[in-house]
Amino acid sequence: MIKKTLYFGNPIYLRTRLSQLVLHLPEVEDNEAFTSEFRKEASRTIPIEDIGVVVLDNKRITITSGTLEALLDNNVAVITCDSKSMPTGLLLPLAGNSLQNERFRYQIDASLPLKKQLWQQTVRQKIINQEKVLSANSEVETNCMKVWAADVKSGDADNLEARAAAFYWRSLFHPSLNFIRDREGLPPNNLLNYGYAILRSVIARALVSSGLLPTLGIHHHNRYNAYCLADDIMEPYRPYVDKLVIQIMKSGLDYSTLSKEVKFQLLGIPTLDVKIDGKNSPLMIAASQTAATLSRCFSGELRKIAYPEIV
Repeated sequence: MIKKTLYFGNPIYLRTRLSQLVLHLPEVEDNEAFTSEFRKEASRTIPIEDIGVVVLDNKRITITSGTLEALLDNNVAVITCDSKSMPTGLLLPLAGNSLQNERFRYQIDASLPLKKQLWQQTVRQKIINQEKVLSANSEVETNCMKVWAADVKSGDADNLEARAAAFYWRSLFHPSLNFIRDREGLPPNNLLNYGYAILRSVIARALVSSGLLPTLGIHHHNRYNAYCLADDIMEPYRPYVDKLVIQIMKSGLDYSTLSKEVKFQLLGIPTLDVKIDGKNSPLMIAASQTAATLSRCFSGELRKIAYPEIV
């Protein structure tokens, strides 16, 4: 079942009752200008088991400790946003799988050659997906990217990921934009940043659900980064966000700011249709499949991570 992504951008009071998330709109319930019947309807419930991601994007949101506990017990990723509406915090359960201890050990004990092979697979699939997005949205010749994908060595010793990225970002958008990929750069960097943050939470949630430690990466190893593994595994998924951003830009929406309409589109990332192992699947489900196969790679049961491929 596809889990829901809930976005809250207005003041709201969140609590739980009988395994249901209860939503109260205080500005409606306390306003006597509305009829009593209308005020009662301002409160609604959603089964917590149906929720995958919750985005909190208002400083006047109130959420009870019991609600946070219930969300984490159901492996819900809770995202908090800053004053610019950019995701800035991610709350995940400490224990998301009954075999967590065993899988932590496999992950920690993974050999360097294994991690290099896993990173090789990751970079290769990322470049393949980037090439598909670029060839579908520009007139640029992309054979070089196909060659780079085929030539990725163990551990990406030749740093073909960076070479492909430089070519990709230079060619993806119309030349008139003079686009430079930079977190603090001009639009559509804002859309990419927001989309990647949502994607990161989905991948981190999937890793925790599979009993893996999202902090311990196979390539990323920044001492200040609590989600190194999520940043590794999300790489082949990034082009799906890029593809969506291009669609938003072509739709005519004003993307200079993160309007409600733009955020609504980006919050659909967990439900994007992707193809993995020859079958169509929502991105959130595919992420769980990717994480599960990664766990089996660490345990020695598999030698290849299942990643989606853009067609």
